[in-house]
Amino acid sequence: MKRFAYLYIVVALAALIGCQSNQFGTDLEFVTTRDGRFYRGDTEYKFIGANFWYGAVLASEGQGGDRERLQKELDLMQEVGITNVRVLVGGEGPDTVASHVVPVLQPEPGVYNDTILQGLDYLIAGLEKREMTAVLFLNNSWEWSGGYGAYLEWAGCGPVPDWSDWTIAQNYHCQFVKNDSAKAMAERHVRYIVSRTNTVTGKPYSESPAIMAWELANEPRAFARDSVTKACFAEWVEAQAKLIKSLDSNHLVTTGSEGIEGCEEDSALFRKIHAFPEIDYICIHIWPYNWRWLGPASGPLTNGLAKNGETSVVDSVPFASRMTRAYMDRCWDVVKELNKPMVLEEFGYPRDGYRIELNSTTQGRDSYYEYAFSLMDEGKLQGCCFWAWGGYAQPKHVRWQRWDDYVGDPAQEEQGLNAVFASDTTTLEVIRQAAERLSK
Repeated sequence: MKRFAYLYIVVALAALIGCQSNQFGTDLEFVTTRDGRFYRGDTEYKFIGANFWYGAVLASEGQGGDRERLQKELDLMQEVGITNVRVLVGGEGPDTVASHVVPVLQPEPGVYNDTILQGLDYLIAGLEKREMTAVLFLNNSWEWSGGYGAYLEWAGCGPVPDWSDWTIAQNYHCQFVKNDSAKAMAERHVRYIVSRTNTVTGKPYSESPAIMAWELANEPRAFARDSVTKACFAEWVEAQAKLIKSLDSNHLVTTGSEGIEGCEEDSALFRKIHAFPEIDYICIHIWPYNWRWLGPASGPLTNGLAKNGETSVVDSVPFASRMTRAYMDRCWDVVKELNKPMVLEEFGYPRDGYRIELNSTTQGRDSYYEYAFSLMDEGKLQGCCFWAWGGYAQPKHVRWQRWDDYVGDPAQEEQGLNAVFASDTTTLEVIRQAAERLSK
């Protein structure tokens, strides 16, 4: 009897330990790459994902945080088959700019907002429980979260210009990859975040199976076409990737690049930054609206009706789809010999008529999403991640104002234009069907 009692206790303890492991996903496999594919263990891992950049803010307990909403968002994503989210680690710089993400994670160099950090911890723990994964981007070439501009301002390069004058803004931001002081501050930030221990799970980030990849930046660019700046850009990509790998050998690293478009239309540069051994997979982004593939052309909100030879959002889908295919193929042809997975990690399409109201229709978007997801059937794309998740948000203004709900569209853009809300039942069904095809 003593022997059976002992065995019972051992089995019970094993079950208890197993439950505790499953609570935070410690028995899950890390995502790896092999022969141009993602794997979790021996199972191929292809995914439908959502850009959920504000996830850490929403998961915090301070202003902007709403953990009840976060749980609902993650549950709904999981229900429709979204298994991957792309998340901003946090914003940098002063929070006085109207279009800036707030609360800021790093208001001054090396000074951190623990509330946002704990929000990131909480988000990662929630993803582990649901066996979901995240791509965490550590920097941003655009001003809406600080990024390049914040580091340059801290380095003494003067105030960050807005993008009303594209030439002035590019000339400012192209300094980042050549400024040793700015890059050193960004490097210290990477060391701090990647080496962090999660306060919710008690595990180092490096041991979390919910982290699929560290991403150098959102849409990193050289912002200049001269050979010196482009060489500095490539050197920075390589150095950052090596740094991350030295700190965390368990997780993948990628660039966050838009593809050839984000490499100053230099296909050789696009290949070069993804050829480094420390870069595990290839990113591309596609923006039919921003890249003027649909009409009326990018500009003020309009009713979207065809007039003066312009086509509507709905009528533009066939052309936008052809252009999408051509851009994907163009990027693929440049990098296919690297034998690394490629992910379409950002694509967006506006609501019909360029409307932003939650009750507006999404016929054009639904058709475009169906096409974008279908590209995964050909084997070139291993993941497809739409921009952006709005979920249960209730936008209050055309432009974001403190403390409106975050909806996925950055503050300087129309709130709801590209967001997928919980009430967008037809779009959610398109996502669900795409996820079901992958699961088969």
